[in-house]
Amino acid sequence: MTSPESSISNRRSRRHIRQRKNQESWIEQLDWKQPVFSDAPIEPLSEDELQSIHGAAMRIIEEIGIDFLHSEAREILKHGGCDVSTDSPTVRMDRAFVMELIEKAPSTVTLCPRDPQRSLILGGSSAAFGMVASPPNVSDLDHGRRIGNREDFRNLLKLAQIFNCIHFTGGYPVEPIDIHPSIRHLDALLDTLILTDKVLHAYSLGAERVEDAIAMMRIAAGLNEEEFVQQPRMLTNINSSSPLKYDWPMLDGAMRMVRKNQLVIVTPFTLSGAMAPVTLAGALAQQTAECLAALALLQLVRPGAPVAYGSFTSNVDMRTGAPAFGTPEYVRATQISGQLARHYGLPWRASNANAANYPDPQATWESAASIWACSSAQANIVYHAAGWMEGGLCASFEKVVIDCEMLQQMIYYHRPINVSDDDLAIEAIKDVGPTGHFLGSAHTQSRYQTAFYEPFLSDWSSFENWTERGAISTVQRANRLYKKALKHYEPPKMRADIKEELYEFVERRKLEGGAPTDF
Repeated sequence: MTSPESSISNRRSRRHIRQRKNQESWIEQLDWKQPVFSDAPIEPLSEDELQSIHGAAMRIIEEIGIDFLHSEAREILKHGGCDVSTDSPTVRMDRAFVMELIEKAPSTVTLCPRDPQRSLILGGSSAAFGMVASPPNVSDLDHGRRIGNREDFRNLLKLAQIFNCIHFTGGYPVEPIDIHPSIRHLDALLDTLILTDKVLHAYSLGAERVEDAIAMMRIAAGLNEEEFVQQPRMLTNINSSSPLKYDWPMLDGAMRMVRKNQLVIVTPFTLSGAMAPVTLAGALAQQTAECLAALALLQLVRPGAPVAYGSFTSNVDMRTGAPAFGTPEYVRATQISGQLARHYGLPWRASNANAANYPDPQATWESAASIWACSSAQANIVYHAAGWMEGGLCASFEKVVIDCEMLQQMIYYHRPINVSDDDLAIEAIKDVGPTGHFLGSAHTQSRYQTAFYEPFLSDWSSFENWTERGAISTVQRANRLYKKALKHYEPPKMRADIKEELYEFVERRKLEGGAPTDF
């Protein structure tokens, strides 16, 4: 039996080995692997309650209708048998018609990006986390809050590539406003395809931007047009203009995507108390009606097209009207949305969101609540998983690191528990007995290096040691780590001829004017 003194010596030796290991490897992170949820999902509603929300959604579709501000979309729906007026954009659908079309959609979608090793399964118990997307501002401790620009855009893409817990780009991690809107999508897509090899998101903002994104993804994958449409390789997300409306650019982009067999996520942005009823049940009924109506259209365009149910129901601060996220209402709405998506047999998208203005405890607890909601309800696709701040108005470099730590812990949490004879450790318990300890036991010695989760951001040192090293806060450590990560960034491989073809495509489209804008 090992003495306490020798156990302390062994502990010091192990600490020295770990410190040396940490010096050799700049970050302790899990290997690239798509996570799988191991627990049963939380489902807050009974079957009768779920049917009540479904029934209310069907009444909205049948009796009130959804506005489709796209003439071709209305023609398609009219040809499909929907109630379409000649003097109104409102479309009403029969519930049996909607459910018949929803049943055509696949319950699981596999996305194969330019690097097939980064393929993702979306559906079932599989999960995928995406980078923050679309904020107009960016921030860090060194330079404060600033308008989005291409340099920060590129650096955030590099972080998306570096962190293994990020599985796809959910759009521009910050809007590069220093690039003219007519050609912004060309430069942004070029940067994304060269700096990352993970699943690509394209914005459904009209014909040119979507068609350019599809063409560039096809070039990056080294495929001809026939090969490209054989499998989903990229995704887009469209939002309703709640309440009860879809605008032209998003509908047009979504229809173009499904015609090429690419994944479209339909996500109503239903803030309870503002763009949706103040009650969760009413907001979720509206969310479901808006989502299913658009999904029915897409199944008419291409039966069996890959689509997903998207949820983004939260509440507003009734004192100010400002959006609130990571609230108890947001958690419950997210969990029920997962229940609804499984009811319809569809992959499901949710989000990690917060309303904090600084990467402080509020930002962390609201994001932790959001991530828990996504985990406990088994969200297949999590947008804004790392870096989101200010209700989506700012991307924070430090918040990317903080969120990635939480995401990695959640991934680790869902690892299966082994209960083999060796794991049950009966012999080790017998050897140690009632008077010993396990620090120096052979069972511990053979496993200690990989026994527990190793964080890359947490500081587990004593207060005295932490103080001696400068009392560095979590946000300060995150700041140091993101800058260290950028120094270790290595671009993914891309064939020289493919890269040249991408550059030529971008230059040609720029000469043609890119996408039309108002200025």
